Amino acid sequence: MLKILICFGTRPEAIKMAPVIHELKKQKLEFKVCVTAQHREMLDQVLDFFEIVPEYDLDLMQPNQSLNQLSSNILKYIDEILVKEKPSLVLVQGDTTSAAIVALAAFHRGIKVGHVEAGLRTHNKMAPFPEEVNRQLTARIADFHFAPTSNASFNLLQELIPRGNIYVTGNTVVDALEWAINKLESQTLSEEIQKIKALLKPNKKMILITGHRRENFGEGLIQICEALKELSERENVELIYPVHLNPNVTGPVQELLSNKNNIHLISPVTYPTMLWLMQQCSLIISDSGGIQEEAPTFKKPVLVTREVSERMEGVEAGFSFLVGTGKSKIVKEATRILSHPPDFLGIENPYGDGRAAFRIVELLRNSIEY
Repeated sequence: MLKILICFGTRPEAIKMAPVIHELKKQKLEFKVCVTAQHREMLDQVLDFFEIVPEYDLDLMQPNQSLNQLSSNILKYIDEILVKEKPSLVLVQGDTTSAAIVALAAFHRGIKVGHVEAGLRTHNKMAPFPEEVNRQLTARIADFHFAPTSNASFNLLQELIPRGNIYVTGNTVVDALEWAINKLESQTLSEEIQKIKALLKPNKKMILITGHRRENFGEGLIQICEALKELSERENVELIYPVHLNPNVTGPVQELLSNKNNIHLISPVTYPTMLWLMQQCSLIISDSGGIQEEAPTFKKPVLVTREVSERMEGVEAGFSFLVGTGKSKIVKEATRILSHPPDFLGIENPYGDGRAAFRIVELLRNSIEY
């Protein structure tokens, strides 16, 4: 029988793998879930929300762990599970260290690899670091490439990946978003959301901020904070910023933005609360790939605080705007959008239609020889 081992380690991976897991359950295929727990608390929140109970939890998160330490631990402990389970396919997602190292371990054991969200590229190995190299390594290993868009498929073809191994499925993040919205509609507002709602003034435009990319640490993040300070001086706006726990983020953000008028610095929020914030805001300023993919469903514009992006579909559709980290450009573009909000009427999310997981599972069922 087809026997699948699904492996992931971070919150974004869990969100994007959740629809695949639900579809595998629905189609009654044999699979098991292994989490590396590369991110611990943020991962656990999503597992609870999507009702996923992993069969294996490597619990590898350690404070100040280097990428090499994390990689060596993943390689060691996933190997034991591969030997025990003997899956016919290992399924990984995206561009994390967990995805690349698990794929490598499966390759060493002669096990087929399926790559969900394959083909994203900036062609700059340092941006994002280490994700760009992670996804290119995974592409060299994978047997099944589930590309979210035609652009991603084209990137893989340019790298001489066989056309017959590439499948354009859409991005499972859209599936997850639709599942989450349906679940939240039947629930009352959480205590977390109610507390945040009490902070916000309904007569002001809300700007949602997130940021965590390594390449923005240092001067880039300082410039972003200076831009946020200037934007907060507008009387008709307020900014809400769930601050990433990495000390490279919390240090500059707290130093430059704490106790500033119209800026609310809050702890990282759960996935449902982030969706609520995206629904309520007028503008998002972020370096997150997931937010770039989710915002079009909510018809929200995103200023992307990066010089390059592997998600140009959102830029081409008019949802995302590459602004880098320079203060003046962030302020200029934010002011323009707040003054003249873009009209997204009739423009669909370019990243998917909510059926990516179904396509992936159908392809696995019909394509793999076992």
